[in-house]
Amino acid sequence: MVEILAFGEPLAEFNQTRPDSADWRLGYGGDTSNFCVAAARQGASTGYISAVGDDRFGKGLRDLWQAEGVDHAHVRTDQQAPTGVYFVSHDASGHHFDYLRAGSAASRYQVAQLPSQAIAAARVLHLSGVSLAISQSACDASLAAMAEARAAGVMVSFDTNLRLRLWPLSRARAITREALHGCDLCLPSWDDITVLLDCDERDAIVDTLLGWGVKLIALKMGARGCYVATPAQRTLVPPHAVAAIDATGAGDCFGGAFVARVVAGDDAVAAARYANVAAALSTTGYGAVASIPRAEAVYGALSEYASTA
Repeated sequence: MVEILAFGEPLAEFNQTRPDSADWRLGYGGDTSNFCVAAARQGASTGYISAVGDDRFGKGLRDLWQAEGVDHAHVRTDQQAPTGVYFVSHDASGHHFDYLRAGSAASRYQVAQLPSQAIAAARVLHLSGVSLAISQSACDASLAAMAEARAAGVMVSFDTNLRLRLWPLSRARAITREALHGCDLCLPSWDDITVLLDCDERDAIVDTLLGWGVKLIALKMGARGCYVATPAQRTLVPPHAVAAIDATGAGDCFGGAFVARVVAGDDAVAAARYANVAAALSTTGYGAVASIPRAEAVYGALSEYASTA
């Protein structure tokens, strides 16, 4: 049985190997796909719901999922649309993204295509703001999947992942609010949630989300660590210091590691400590997937992290 299912858009990735370089490395990404790989590398049973094109990149993604143990039986092949592509460039101010994703296979996903039995059989269904934003049909499918999961008693996990290139802020706020009312576990990034809620006070943000029915929050705060909150407890979990070179996909790695550890039985703070280390390690290499650490590397770094936390 697949314990953790994710729904969203996978992408081919071209990552610049160093600032101002003409060399680009082919890889694969997409926030929810990264999440699945991260969770699988921590030992969780994961699966993906999406669509890819009948092209080299779609085949490459299937090869990746197969190698990583991510079940892709519910990823459709769309003969009429391509797999989306994105580019990551680097300069002194950080990393920058450019996308070729309009009309992608995943953006054409329909409510009627959802694998309802697989959703009802999972323990967690994970989605993101990108899952909602890539098209109207994908948005409808995302919200329908969340409703199906909740009706079946399946935990719904949601990462805000705000991408204003995909939709206007007014729509993003309205649809994300609907999604937040339908999730159990929320994985917001500070930069996203402060814009979505028009609030930059940490506990006020948490109060709002808990008031909407969210049961567990892991607020990703970058260099300030992670703020974990439930109706009964709030804890700031410090970051793990590394020499970071590329933060692409670090938040997705955090989410996959965090949910994997929650499913494995960790309490929220222990899961956040583990996920902080996993996400930090993922920034020490280039690309969204290649640098995601496996469980043994995370456990190896946890002892050092615990001595400074």
